Amino acid sequence: MRVLIANDKFKGSLPATEVAQAIQKGLPPNCEIDLCPIADGGEGFTSTMLAALGGRWVECDTVDALHRPLRTRYAVTDTGLAVMEMASASGFELIPEKDRDILQSSTYGTGLMIRHAADQKNVERILIGIGGSATNDGGVGMADALGVLFLDSEEGPLSGCPAGLEKLAIIDHDQLVDLPPIDVACDVDNPVLGPNGATAIFGPQKGANETEQEALEAFLTHLIKVTKATELSEVPGAGAAGGLGFGLMYFLEAQLHPGFDLVSNALDLPARIKQADLVITGEGSLDAQSLSGKGPVGIARLARNLEKPTIAIAGQISDEVRHSGLFKQCGALTDFDLPFETLMTDTAKLLSRKVRELSDLLLLHGQG
Repeated sequence: MRVLIANDKFKGSLPATEVAQAIQKGLPPNCEIDLCPIADGGEGFTSTMLAALGGRWVECDTVDALHRPLRTRYAVTDTGLAVMEMASASGFELIPEKDRDILQSSTYGTGLMIRHAADQKNVERILIGIGGSATNDGGVGMADALGVLFLDSEEGPLSGCPAGLEKLAIIDHDQLVDLPPIDVACDVDNPVLGPNGATAIFGPQKGANETEQEALEAFLTHLIKVTKATELSEVPGAGAAGGLGFGLMYFLEAQLHPGFDLVSNALDLPARIKQADLVITGEGSLDAQSLSGKGPVGIARLARNLEKPTIAIAGQISDEVRHSGLFKQCGALTDFDLPFETLMTDTAKLLSRKVRELSDLLLLHGQG
């Protein structure tokens, strides 16, 4: 029995590599295992691509979403591709819960990281993953760090964050620094505005209350009015990372791509799935959002096309995913009916236990 384990991280608990190892421990010892941790644009995207493409880490100074000094890193491959994730500068997990203030948060640090990569002599192209953000600024902070000016009607400078742009009237691109072509790995297909947009879908996850959500939606609506880029704001993925997808396209002429497709090609996933008898995938939460482009669902769809059975393992799994027809079996750690704190601290042990249960039910030895 050859089993491909191709899972993402369990956010806040275990990185993808440790999740894969815990899953492996729950399988019968006679299984032949292919470990293939994945990422689709969020945390872990850079290390996944670096492992697949080869290259080196580059460190740089930047700031977090609240403009506090931060040392981070990105990767540069031997072919001149700089690979980075916005979460390593403007990520949600970098801000302690007590400090979170989404109206004052910006992607300025992501812009500094892009600028640092562009200054490297051997960088010919930039690839950035935009999952895991703490921001909802439409990319204005990023653009500010790269030389774009945001001005009021009297050409006075404005702060590049949602709370500072109520009087935005003019956007001056003349001092934008020179940049190589930029590609964006995006793991969702949301537009910027509306009930399926950046604020409505992801704002609550970032701690935005109802009043803040109204302010953020008004800010993004005004930004799009000033840019006259309504059509661009409706592109699938434009609303990713609080509208950073839109900002990268509008300010930097970047190209958006499904993050899973980029990772799939780099890791040669179709071939590895084809060689497997069984595929196991998953991440911390599999829900309705997962069905719009998250890595584990991409894995399951590839496996279905190749007629390979797939098991989903996650911290929690919604009914939409359970009834999607993509998975032969679903196992969630919430099935154990344990306190949330236990699920977070004992994740690895519980993963192995859940896999043993599912493999017994599925009778792995009989799959082939």
